Amino acid sequence: MTVNKKGGIILQERTRTRGADPRLLPEAEAFSLLAGEGVTVPNHEVVSSPEDAAQAAERLGFPLVAKVISPRVVHKTDAGGVVRGIRSAAEASVAYSTIVSRVSESVPGAEIRGVILEEECAPGLELLVGGRTDPAFGKVLTFGMGGTLVELIRDVAIRVLPLDRQALQRMVREIQGYPLIRGYRDRPPLDEEALVDLLAGISRMFEGNPGIREFDLNPLILYEHGCVVVDARVYFSPESAIEEDTPGLPIDSSLFYPRSIAVIGASADPKKIGYAVLRNLLTFPGTLYPVNPHQTEILGKTAYKNVMDIPGDVDVAVIAIPAPSIPVIMEDLVQKGVGLAIILSSGFRESGAAGAELETKILAIARRSGIRIVGPNCLGIILPPHRINSTFDPISPLPGDIGFISQSGAVITTIVDWSLLEQIGFSVVISVGNQLDLGFIDYLRVVAADPHTKAIILYIEEIKKGREFLATVRDIARTKPVIALKSGVSVVGQKAASSHTGSLAGSYEVYQAAFRQAGVIPVMSIQEAFDVAQLLASEGYPRGNRAVVITAAGGFAVLASDYAERYGIALHPPSPELIAALDEVLPPIWNRSNPFDLIGDGGSDRYAKVFDIMTRFQDEWDIAVVIAVPSAMLDANHLGQEIARFSRITHKMIVGCLLGGDSMKSGVRVLQNRYIPNYSEVEMAFRSIGRSLQALRRE
Repeated sequence: MTVNKKGGIILQERTRTRGADPRLLPEAEAFSLLAGEGVTVPNHEVVSSPEDAAQAAERLGFPLVAKVISPRVVHKTDAGGVVRGIRSAAEASVAYSTIVSRVSESVPGAEIRGVILEEECAPGLELLVGGRTDPAFGKVLTFGMGGTLVELIRDVAIRVLPLDRQALQRMVREIQGYPLIRGYRDRPPLDEEALVDLLAGISRMFEGNPGIREFDLNPLILYEHGCVVVDARVYFSPESAIEEDTPGLPIDSSLFYPRSIAVIGASADPKKIGYAVLRNLLTFPGTLYPVNPHQTEILGKTAYKNVMDIPGDVDVAVIAIPAPSIPVIMEDLVQKGVGLAIILSSGFRESGAAGAELETKILAIARRSGIRIVGPNCLGIILPPHRINSTFDPISPLPGDIGFISQSGAVITTIVDWSLLEQIGFSVVISVGNQLDLGFIDYLRVVAADPHTKAIILYIEEIKKGREFLATVRDIARTKPVIALKSGVSVVGQKAASSHTGSLAGSYEVYQAAFRQAGVIPVMSIQEAFDVAQLLASEGYPRGNRAVVITAAGGFAVLASDYAERYGIALHPPSPELIAALDEVLPPIWNRSNPFDLIGDGGSDRYAKVFDIMTRFQDEWDIAVVIAVPSAMLDANHLGQEIARFSRITHKMIVGCLLGGDSMKSGVRVLQNRYIPNYSEVEMAFRSIGRSLQALRRE
């Protein structure tokens, strides 16, 4: 180790020793790292005997805290390794001996390297700052309420580094405990500027030292003036915890829109995958070439013994043959000038070392020739607007405006089946498989460039190249909404975290934070993913969070108010001018507040009059939710037409909630035909709106 110009320690051990566990730095070294970035730490000294403790105490002054230094003692207080309130040299000497005795008893065999004496800081607001190195996204910062109950409270904000000062300030203001920093009741405001300065210094320390794997600063004490880090645990490893993202090869999106397709392994046997694939591609408007060495015709198409026998060009090859034969086929594709190979076959790295070796051979051929690969071990791709279905799923989805990228083929087949009943259409469906060559980042770029796509759904199990993924999706999400469902919420089977940071910022929590940071909308279920995607594909991002609720159903108006508060949607009261305008068309007993209760006898004409007025007062709202229930006074078809007109002339987010059964179906069909979202439950509507608003808070 060496010391930088600021007096801080620079960790220089860069030798990679894969598999080594990170070691806990002595607290004095951790304090030196922090001080080197301008972070305030207590005055302190490390002592190695009762006599040293007494002498150091005289130099430091009182009161003091004594803490054990031992690589095996992580939770010092639990091990009896902390003595507080030391007010004399004699007490410091006794504290040293007491700590050694207690720790030796509670942690048998622990190597005690001494005791650190440090000034005891005055009470204040206890906060936590932590960092960990995530295998997908790299270095991640955690900030929140600290102290001994940190895991119980779990009030934290998480961000992927790097962060600018504004992002750090938003992080501070995001936690539920922020009112205690801002000033609460008779408590004065605390030094938020000093806190942000401290977070900036800690971020620099973490980013500037590749060997720092994880750290906990708990507590950090915040005062009216200034702040200080009282306890510091820093885990260091000489190995690099994560490789830097190497940008992938650029992807030409036109490869996914071929004029000719060869199906290698095409079959006339309905039990074979090659049969299902060829059958699905019979609607392909381009040229289709079955390849099978044992047949001359399959499903009415001339079959060829191998790719080289095909008389015309081949843009895409769909491969459905046993894995061991694929390297030879790849060499044929090189000679034929094929641009994209979709390898459906399994039996690769998911099956063991031999399969992994096959992947290596195939990738080498692809890199040498420029062929791009989807898969292997995937379901394939579907482009409904172009009548391309290269999968072996027996069901083809409807064309539409939602792009769907999934790491699970089973999820795709289930969703496609469900989507037909729900009348949901897709622009692109991609099964990523093993991601030997093309991966999530490439597919995002392809789908984002597709002119039919208005919203993108991701089903994610694991992301590679997390930082490049975030940079890519951040750009895409500015214009096309991206919704992500991440599996792996459960912590069953995970190793117990060794620190507060590890406990609070696990892999799933980091994914969710990274998504929000990049403008991706995280959701908790497939249903929710499509609820949000349909809303945003139809209406685009809302311009703000001000909503109006228009309904003739008083009970649902009350529920709407509850759901709006739950999902962070503002129901601002109408202006006097708007109330006066509505008074001219509504019964005298209407409620004159938001939600607007049109009274139970309100029919389609009354809704239409209110829509006209709301069109004139567009500067007062960003989102309109129209709730209607079956009524003898209501013509559902007419109401659907009026909602469609309202949507067309306002260019605001208009959301339908035509509730009920058969009597409302005509109105629902009108909204479906006009691509206006309708929800069968009021909460579903508000939850989807709330999720869409998250994208507006990107950093």
